[in-house]
Amino acid sequence: MPRCAGLSRKISEEGVRFQSHIDGSMHHFTPESVAAIERNLGPDIAMVLDECAPFPCPHDYARESMQRTTRWAARALADQAAHGCLATGGWEQALFAIVQGSVYRDLRLESARELVDLGFPGYAIGGLAVGEEAGPRRECIEWVTDLLPAEKPRYLMGVGTPVDILDAVERGVDMFDCVLPTRNARNAQAYTPDGSVNLRNARFRSDFGPIDDHCPCPVCARHSRAYVRHLFAAKEMLGPTLVTLHNLWFYSGLMQAVRASITEDRFAAFARTYRERYDAASRGGGDE
Repeated sequence: MPRCAGLSRKISEEGVRFQSHIDGSMHHFTPESVAAIERNLGPDIAMVLDECAPFPCPHDYARESMQRTTRWAARALADQAAHGCLATGGWEQALFAIVQGSVYRDLRLESARELVDLGFPGYAIGGLAVGEEAGPRRECIEWVTDLLPAEKPRYLMGVGTPVDILDAVERGVDMFDCVLPTRNARNAQAYTPDGSVNLRNARFRSDFGPIDDHCPCPVCARHSRAYVRHLFAAKEMLGPTLVTLHNLWFYSGLMQAVRASITEDRFAAFARTYRERYDAASRGGGDE
């Protein structure tokens, strides 16, 4: 289930019932109703209804949550098949299962095995980046990717920083999503190959260079750090908009570089060099 901290919700075998924080109305989502919504929206990739267990949580709760998520996934897959989403030669809409199990190895393995047996077009790894340390997160990814089919896409949900992405690619992950580029942009945090910078800092008041000297994005081509800092100081919405555009351009460039390094069989060297540059920026007192 998408993270809904602060919302009034009740999870049951049938699905989840929650109260809107906007008008107080009640809503009931089931695996089938979510699948129907996604069919109507028409994305190429759809996700099953799942529960993202809180961290930390007891093993018993994580097991109950994970097993219910697996049952929901089976219902969603059956519902999609019943509505004719299985087309000749492949799926019209790729429904991804979501592996859960918190940071418990036995639960992650059980979840992955059972979902693979169901035969989904793709697999996501959920329930991470919710407060656990980087080490346990990397372990969870390794446990799961060892079991997920190499010929099908493997998607890590909600992760992360540039180095987090490199760590996950090393462990066999293909796809990512994360709010960091946009959420942090709203707080004036811009990403560069030398770490992130907080453009609200006073040191940028008279800095008329671009956010990143080597970035080809339209923001860096036209605007200075001083100007973007001024926009945040003046509470102009253009400030978060420009940093969002820059950050998305940065992440797109990072993934292009990752793909090129894999194609050219030099990813290990690329990742090592990238991490060394990030570490050097951290030692130098960078903003990140």
